[in-house]
Amino acid sequence: MLNIAHRVIALACLLLASGAVVRAQTPAADAAARVLVLPFDNTGGEARLHWLGEASAVLVTDGLKARGVSAISRDERVRAFEELHLPLSASLSRATVIKVAELLGARELVLGTFHVEDRELTIQAQTIRVDAGRARPAATERGQLTELFELHDRLVRDLTPESAAPATTGARPPLGAFESYVKGLLATSPAARATFLETALQDAPGFERARLSLWEVRTDQGDHAAALAAIRPIPSTSPLFARARFFAATSMLNLQRYDDAFETYGGLLRQPQGIEPAMRGAVSNNMGVIQIRRGATPQTGTPIYFLTTATEQDPGATDAYFNLGYAYILDKNFQGAIYWLRETVRRAPADADAHELLAIALQATGNPVEAGRERDLARQLSAHYEELARSAASDRQAVARGLERVLLDPDGSGSLHAMAIVGTSAQRDQRDLAAFHLERGRRLFDREQDTEAMAELRRVVYLSPYEAQAHLLIGRIYLRAGRPRDAVDALKISIWSSDTAGAHVALAEAYLKIGNAKGARTEIDRALVMDPASSEAKRVLAQIK
Repeated sequence: MLNIAHRVIALACLLLASGAVVRAQTPAADAAARVLVLPFDNTGGEARLHWLGEASAVLVTDGLKARGVSAISRDERVRAFEELHLPLSASLSRATVIKVAELLGARELVLGTFHVEDRELTIQAQTIRVDAGRARPAATERGQLTELFELHDRLVRDLTPESAAPATTGARPPLGAFESYVKGLLATSPAARATFLETALQDAPGFERARLSLWEVRTDQGDHAAALAAIRPIPSTSPLFARARFFAATSMLNLQRYDDAFETYGGLLRQPQGIEPAMRGAVSNNMGVIQIRRGATPQTGTPIYFLTTATEQDPGATDAYFNLGYAYILDKNFQGAIYWLRETVRRAPADADAHELLAIALQATGNPVEAGRERDLARQLSAHYEELARSAASDRQAVARGLERVLLDPDGSGSLHAMAIVGTSAQRDQRDLAAFHLERGRRLFDREQDTEAMAELRRVVYLSPYEAQAHLLIGRIYLRAGRPRDAVDALKISIWSSDTAGAHVALAEAYLKIGNAKGARTEIDRALVMDPASSEAKRVLAQIK
């Protein structure tokens, strides 16, 4: 059995999420120094040059990193925009982009514009301090379009005058290959993305970033052999080699070449220079997945060993917690499974699979009432459990096979829903502490300080995962932020925890925003049965009609 007290102490190292923190960051100084660079706006209006906006963001981010600044990567920025349901291509208001920067934990934000006239490119950028909304003077550079890289190097030097480090990122590809690469990043269909990236590689076969991006496209398409072929040429001398080997091992895993994948992942762990803890966590998780699928031996290690390591290396990786709980169920260690699956649903309350597995483990340990509650919530969140139950029965197993989760991102958890523990919660009564944070969250919600309110409500959900009022307020914050699908999940949990008229009204509003008028009417009818005088229910009913 695991030493539970040790695990709680280890988990206490997580920082508090703000309700939409992309990554649980450990050193506060590092979090404070992060910079978010957004695509530059096209003030010239020529649609064919739209790619230059993203190109500027990529080049400025690279330049800041080269000068020692902790700039948020494009991948992290894209994930954040997707989870916040914000368009990547449209210009956003300054208030919106500052809010995004806050949610990403950035201290500073870089906004810019570009203009092309007669092949002359003008770029302008300024840095904004996120907490104060204070902008530094803008920096401007002009030159020929063919000087794209040099112009951005000079712009980065203008933005970071205090740094003595050179604003260079090493060898660059030909400009045409870089243009195709950026267009590949921006393309909306997988086929178009692949075409642009392959064009970039035809022009510059050694353009390694294009190879990594092509791997992602081919993996999304399910063509794992082509994905593997895309990154094989990256040499061991490349700074991107560790990332390429991680991708290669993941392709082998998906091709069911488990022995090759296991050895390749192991080689990453044995690298003399070592790899970042986040990548080490992703590697350990995927090695645990391989052991679940192919079977473990004392010589190769158990799934539980690798998955425990994964949770230690990247405490924000919720899928690793899920996998560890799943591995304990497969090992018929139901108490261990209950512990890790509870940790999973603390971090991801709307994870239907985790609730279903938790129900199975609770049932096996003689807790049928609690198991029934978890199973009921799983079915409210997802409708595929009858099929899973039949699959498990046909295999004569307590739980269906194939639920383990492969991590594709070697940079770590990177999730807007990564939860964090309250460090001193073990020293105080959790119920009283949850009530304290709930009241703070309610006051902040009333003042429309949604980022701060969400931080308090996430504390509540960690301490008391089924606190109905916390989930109701979270759902309302999501509604206010234009995220109705996320609101639906939170409000379903609120209703499941405590059936109230207010939660049904909020759920009806969420359904209306996603175009589900029938579902909205059902929820309003329930609300009016519970509270016939509800003015809010009548208001939403009028909207439905």
